[in-house]
Amino acid sequence: MTTFNKLLDMKGRLCLITGASGSIGSVLSETMSELGADLIIVDKDLGKLNKLKKTLEKKWENNIYSYECDIEYETERKKLFRKINAKFSNLNCLVNNAAFIGSSKLKGWNEPLEKQSLETWRRAFEVNLTAAFHFCQLFFPLLKISKGSNIINISSIYGEYAPDWSIYENTSMNNPAAYSVSKAGLNHLTKYLASYFAPNVRVNTISPGGMKRNQDKQFVKKYKNKTLLKRMSKEDDLRGALAYLATDLSEYVTGQNLRVDGGWGI
Repeated sequence: MTTFNKLLDMKGRLCLITGASGSIGSVLSETMSELGADLIIVDKDLGKLNKLKKTLEKKWENNIYSYECDIEYETERKKLFRKINAKFSNLNCLVNNAAFIGSSKLKGWNEPLEKQSLETWRRAFEVNLTAAFHFCQLFFPLLKISKGSNIINISSIYGEYAPDWSIYENTSMNNPAAYSVSKAGLNHLTKYLASYFAPNVRVNTISPGGMKRNQDKQFVKKYKNKTLLKRMSKEDDLRGALAYLATDLSEYVTGQNLRVDGGWGI
């Protein structure tokens, strides 16, 4: 019988994480480093990326490689792939974490459906779905030849469930259609690729619940009351899910969506 320590050991394996310097991405990067994996961290914010690299190198003994890339653009994605393909001969794990979440100030985004723009719709789909598909397509040859290889797509509970509009009442918040629908597409892409890439590469999804940010107090209160565990999600909640799906603990698991939502969907 293989020990848990052995199943969790990622030493000698290489993992690529997009959106690595964001609030979720930095926790995912920290988790993979703690498990012993060498990392390729990718983000469009070079300053934050370099800061993350220095932080990880001070704490862990794994190798960290950083690449600046705005994955919204196909040319940037292809450029990144050429650099990585020229330097590395294998890839054990791809984490499609980068996401287009917009902001309250972005015109045509945090608006009622009638005012949501086609521009923000296209941008959300390009980052949340098209880029993930493109990276899976580009990196499959490297993944295919690597031990214990897998892809993890970071989705959202809103990729599976329609918004509960009652929690948005009397707040300045909204839930753009493009975000939910693009994440739903990502969920099905996981199933498609799990089938297509089998048995060489496992493909799974992690769907976090709503993260505590600077939301309206009324929204937070209503959201908490809707979950069984009576709180919003935090980044550290994803560490166990990532460790499970990225390592050999889940070597017989593929095509699944692991919801980390505090019981939201029950």
